[in-house]
Amino acid sequence: MLQLFRKNRMWRKRPLKDRYDVVIVGAGVHGLSTAYYLGKLGVRNVAVLDKGYIGGGGSARSTAIIRSNYLTPEGIPFFRESHKLYERLAQELRYNLLFDQMGRLDIGHTESSVYWLNIRAEFNQLLGVDSRLIGPEKIKELVPELDLREGKVFPVMAALYHPKAGTVRHDAVVWGYGRGADKLGAEIHPFTEVTGLSRENGRVTGVETTAGHVSAGTVVSATAGWTSTIAAMIGIDLPIDTYPLQAMVTEPVKPFIHTTISSADLHVYVYQTDRGELVIGGPVDPYPTYSHSSTLKMLEELASNTLELLPQVRDLKILRQWTGLCDMTPDYAPIIGKVDGVEGFVLNCGWGTWGFKAAPIAGKCTAELVATDKTPSLIEPFDLARFAEGRLVNERAAAIAAAIH
Repeated sequence: MLQLFRKNRMWRKRPLKDRYDVVIVGAGVHGLSTAYYLGKLGVRNVAVLDKGYIGGGGSARSTAIIRSNYLTPEGIPFFRESHKLYERLAQELRYNLLFDQMGRLDIGHTESSVYWLNIRAEFNQLLGVDSRLIGPEKIKELVPELDLREGKVFPVMAALYHPKAGTVRHDAVVWGYGRGADKLGAEIHPFTEVTGLSRENGRVTGVETTAGHVSAGTVVSATAGWTSTIAAMIGIDLPIDTYPLQAMVTEPVKPFIHTTISSADLHVYVYQTDRGELVIGGPVDPYPTYSHSSTLKMLEELASNTLELLPQVRDLKILRQWTGLCDMTPDYAPIIGKVDGVEGFVLNCGWGTWGFKAAPIAGKCTAELVATDKTPSLIEPFDLARFAEGRLVNERAAAIAAAIH
């Protein structure tokens, strides 16, 4: 049995070569998806490096909610296309990703909140995303156990209903992309830390690793919360702050929530897994740090805010709590593309709280950029130069439940 297992590894273990056409730093969902789509475009000499195990960074610490009901004309088409890729990704990768399109409710508790939800609904519909405003009766029909908070602070006045939203098994997506990338020729090297970038005449020419120097035609940084550290190796100061994002899960109970629920005013979101656990998340911590430590304060805040919507779960036990790192930009939109004045270096970062849902289209667009040297139109608005030129995207309103206090 052990011998059979070794013959059917998800990806092969191969020696690190001294040169690749493309080196991708970060073997999470973004790095592996980029390698996979590079392979589909015929770029085979690719290495994906990670200082830890495969998918052990932000990908392992995600709540993996998939949606496309964003706010801006730049963000909506981008996430719409990523959502479409997720809908057929299991068939493409030939791997069960446990994608459950359970739907999503973004709840509005004030007139101001409802106003912005209505604007999002109209933008979504204009740009081809199934998203609409519904009232308390329909909300109660979808989630009978939800407290509509009549006569209380923050009553449930309306919700943005996004029926095609859902959740996916985060490690399955990582494994599926990893296996697919390996089959297409990419090499995956865990526990190979990048300690420096080589640069000659304004061009990045390779990476320094704990296993030695590796030359590269192009280096892609897909390291999420650690992107600032990688960019600083060649003197690039990115407009990114890294914040912890905490989440928790309860003991399993009989399924009673069949959609994801998010409240911007209460700063909490919750859904129930197939096993019956409640997955609960909220805002990022109010201070930047690289710490993965969970805090009692955030546990109390998430539990308290959940009880405002679902008071009947007050006796549930918390099984575990975890923390991931979010690379937050000033406009809550990603940075993806080349860096002016630095050849051979591509960024895939700034995903904040929604990196997992963006991974398929981000990887596909990054791969196309690397393979063709042309920037796909979907990612043109997300270049680094926008901050110096005042072209901010401003997706904060679509991430408010997880935004900084």
